[in-house]
Amino acid sequence: MLITIPDVLTKEEVAYIRQVLENTQWVDGRTTAGEQAALVKKNLQVPVDAPAAQELSQIVMRALGRNPTFSSAALPLHVLPPMFNRYDEGMTFGAHVDGSIRVVPGAGMRLRTDVSSTLFLTPPEDYDGGELVVHDTYGTHSVKLPAGHMVVYPATSMHSVTPVTRGSRWASFFWTQSMIKDDWRRHMLYDLDMSIIQVRQTMPDDHPAVVGLTAHYHNLIRHWSEL
Repeated sequence: MLITIPDVLTKEEVAYIRQVLENTQWVDGRTTAGEQAALVKKNLQVPVDAPAAQELSQIVMRALGRNPTFSSAALPLHVLPPMFNRYDEGMTFGAHVDGSIRVVPGAGMRLRTDVSSTLFLTPPEDYDGGELVVHDTYGTHSVKLPAGHMVVYPATSMHSVTPVTRGSRWASFFWTQSMIKDDWRRHMLYDLDMSIIQVRQTMPDDHPAVVGLTAHYHNLIRHWSEL
C-alpha cells in the first residue's frame, strides 16, 4: 500500500526546517546503511545526535501527531525519530530493502520497520531526477512530491532513489512500527476507515450503518493489533 499525504508540514515549517538545514553539517549517508545498502547508497545525512536533527525531528513528529491520514495509514505503535538526507548532483540510492530492525537513538529500544516514510522538503521544480521509485507486486511507482508532502509505503518494498542531475533534493525519512504488522491488513483497515469517513459525510454518527462500520473497524484492530 503506497499512500501520498499532502501538507504534512506547513509552508512555514518547511521554510524553517530548510533554514536550519542550510547551516547544518552533513555527513556521508553510508554511515547509517547496512553492509549491502552501503554499496549502492550515495547521499548525505545530518548526524542523528546533532542538535539541529533533534530539534527538527520534533517538528516532524508534532506534524505527524496532528495528521489523521498518517495515523490511519500507518496505525503507529512506535515512530523512529525522523532523520534528514540530501541528494546533490550525481547522488543516488540503488535498489534496496530497508533493514528490518532499527535501534532508537539514545533509548536502546528496538523497533521493527513496518512502514517507510519520505517527507519531501524541496520543491520538485528545484531539482531534476531524485524520484523515489517503489517496486511492489502491482508494478513500479515513481514518487516526486511538493515540499511538505509525504509518501508512506511498506518497508518490505524494494525501492531506490534515481540520480539527481540538477539541483539538490532534501527530505526527512523515518520508519514506523505499526500496531498491525501485516501490510494487507493495514491496507484493508485504511480502506475501511476511508469508507467510514465518506459514510459519515452523508449520515449522522448515530445511524446504525455508521455505528456498525465503526464497531467493525475497531474490532478488527482489537483482533489484529500487536502491542
